[in-house]
Amino acid sequence: MLKTKKFWIIASFICVLVIMGTLLKSSSQTYDEQSLVPVMDKILANKPFEGLLSHVSFVYANDEVSIAHLGYSKFLEFFIRKGAHFVTYFLMGASLFAGMYLWRKKKLWAFLVALLVPLLFAASDEIHQHFTGGRTPLVQDVILDFCGATVGALLCFWILRHFEKRKNNRTA
Repeated sequence: MLKTKKFWIIASFICVLVIMGTLLKSSSQTYDEQSLVPVMDKILANKPFEGLLSHVSFVYANDEVSIAHLGYSKFLEFFIRKGAHFVTYFLMGASLFAGMYLWRKKKLWAFLVALLVPLLFAASDEIHQHFTGGRTPLVQDVILDFCGATVGALLCFWILRHFEKRKNNRTA
């Protein structure tokens, strides 16, 4: 049992380090190096669902997000990029919670670490982007990243609580 626990602690922290490394590499690239638009222009040349999506319009970081303003591929890329932000930090928050809880067995401590580390990393990543050509650091992205980490940590917290209740019901 101890070896299995140690394995999952190490695996959780390795996952966090891989995520951080991937994010650092990604934020070191210019927008043009990362852009999905050329590929999407080829793959989605017939612009599926454009009529339906053309009714979607909102403001993010003081910029309009719509097909009319960005074009079809850039509009879709916006959602892919922001979804990637959320999912990546969701995984970071979940991995940190799991690793910290398995290591220390303190839910509140694990939860706080799972929120604080991604928040600080997201803020430093946006600062790093300031020095990368063609990139714009956004407070809104830090908030989105933090939301992803929070949901990941909350899900782990809820799952842990669920299993603890089931275990307590069996022993009662």
